[in-house]
Amino acid sequence: MSHEKLSGFVEAAAREFGLPGAAAGVLRGEEEIHACYGVTSLADPLPVDGTTLFHLASVTKTFTATALMRLAAEGRIELEAPVRRYVPELRLSDERAAARITVLNLLNHTSGLDWNLIDPGEEDLSLAAFATRLAGLKTVAPPGARASYSQAGYNLAGLVVERVTGLPFERAVTSLVLEPAGLSNTFFDLDEVMTRRFAVGHNRDGDGTLRPARPWKAWRAGWRADDPGGGIASSVSDLLRWARFHLGAGEGVLPAGALRRMRERTVELRSSTLGDAFGICWFLREVDGVRAAGHGGSGNGQFAELLIVPERDFAVVSLANAAPEGNPFNQAVVRWALEHCLGVVERDPEPVPHDETRAREVAGRYENDAMDIDIAADGLALTLAAGIKPEIREASETGIPPDHPPAAIGFLPGDGDEYIITEGGLKGQRGFFTRDGSGAIVGVDLAGRIFTRRPAAS
Repeated sequence: MSHEKLSGFVEAAAREFGLPGAAAGVLRGEEEIHACYGVTSLADPLPVDGTTLFHLASVTKTFTATALMRLAAEGRIELEAPVRRYVPELRLSDERAAARITVLNLLNHTSGLDWNLIDPGEEDLSLAAFATRLAGLKTVAPPGARASYSQAGYNLAGLVVERVTGLPFERAVTSLVLEPAGLSNTFFDLDEVMTRRFAVGHNRDGDGTLRPARPWKAWRAGWRADDPGGGIASSVSDLLRWARFHLGAGEGVLPAGALRRMRERTVELRSSTLGDAFGICWFLREVDGVRAAGHGGSGNGQFAELLIVPERDFAVVSLANAAPEGNPFNQAVVRWALEHCLGVVERDPEPVPHDETRAREVAGRYENDAMDIDIAADGLALTLAAGIKPEIREASETGIPPDHPPAAIGFLPGDGDEYIITEGGLKGQRGFFTRDGSGAIVGVDLAGRIFTRRPAAS
């Protein structure tokens, strides 16, 4: 792999997807290269370079999980212990679930907590205050029963870190993980970000024009309660260093065995683009016979992707600053790097021909606490639209990324309940429909999240 080849692909792909700026990096053994394209912001442009800070969004979860693994290795927490041992005031809509959820349930998304989007308004913005608002968040499954990706679970895990260390979450992670791993250009604090070169996210207006995204993260400044699940900012060079750490032996942070445990399967995932299983935080998948672990992040007009392949001592990182095209750009970079560096080819499965009877069976509205999914059949095709609930968008005092308009989906071969999105910003995403005991469709999974079918209007 040469710098010229990576740079050529990044530039060509970024132009194809219409991105203002992007950064990508590849780690292969001792060799490390990165390539940057474009500008930090259309409104106030500076060249993107290897130290430009991007909001990593949910890639933050890998840092939170590693901090908790260090605390576990030091005997300061037990992964199998109930969360209430560390957060005794935890209350949920389901009291039995509140008593049973363990720290491990938070880390592998088997807590049964819904995704979570809580607008703090003018209230206390701390993690402790966030925990009190969980009493209004529904559970979507019993603890340990199945995986459903939950921001709430990771934010609650961050409160466990605070309680065990006696430090604010951000300071604890800096001490436990960032500093000993040598990550000197990775920050939670916007005061640190704004003194350095940073990328600005962009969202498209209805006419397709890219506009700077506000707020810079997916929530307004000062709202700390989402930091454990998605608050960190970093650069392509530091994220490659983070990948090297996870490919190594955990020097200065935790035992090598604990790092390996994070990549062991804890719960299976069905028909998910994100992976075949969860480890501890990591999405685990096999690509063309090679095992990989990764995590992505979706912020306000910014996207991040990190994938490591331990058996090949390989990693790839991709960062982009426009929505919705940033996500397919990152996926293209990952696939290109796997093919050109490792000879590993990843292809999407082909859907079967349209079946209107099956399409009519699944058509309807599905929802979780934050989003609606509308699936429609018109006799010729089946489409999926996804967006933030209108009442949440109207009540929000901050900018919210635009919705995903209807995009074609197709059923995959097999039992007929698995599907793939074949166009748009979610192209390539796979999921499945769930049935109750009588065989009726009652839910759909998208991006690792459960959405419940809303009853048809009478």
